[in-house]
Amino acid sequence: MSIQSDVVAAPGWTGAEQVEVLTFELNGELFALHAVAVQEIMDLAPETLVPGAGDFAGAVINFRGKVIPLADLRVAFDLERGAPTIDSRIVVIEIALSGEPTLVGLRTDKVHEVTTLARADAEAPPSVGMRWRPEFIQCLVKRDGEFIVVPDLQTIFNQQQDARQPVASATRH
Repeated sequence: MSIQSDVVAAPGWTGAEQVEVLTFELNGELFALHAVAVQEIMDLAPETLVPGAGDFAGAVINFRGKVIPLADLRVAFDLERGAPTIDSRIVVIEIALSGEPTLVGLRTDKVHEVTTLARADAEAPPSVGMRWRPEFIQCLVKRDGEFIVVPDLQTIFNQQQDARQPVASATRH
């Protein structure tokens, strides 16, 4: 299977030569989310820590009167977590978790723009030489001499959810 056919099969690219995305920054790296998943871009909001929750989604926020989890993609990509700045924002997305549409807030260092990326510029992540887990990356898109990382949010969230499931203890004989 060619690299291009892998990208074509990725959600958001199917049947489209271009896809609209929201670009944002984490620790100086440029990422993009499919714009159709984005519900709102918010200023930082008061967070409530959830006892016993992991680092990935360890807090909740109030979004339009609803309590939603606040996730940090830095944890999945093993990036250093710094203090929020004046440019920090929360991007509220809708993602299917356990088959249910779920609102989730994502911490970002800075939101850049809504733009269009061309499928022809997208490549599958290399299997070697990446500092991040390739299964967490849907594709890399080269634009204006830099790479934009399109994370595979479904894989990231599914793995984080699976990691939180209790492990059945083995029976002793």
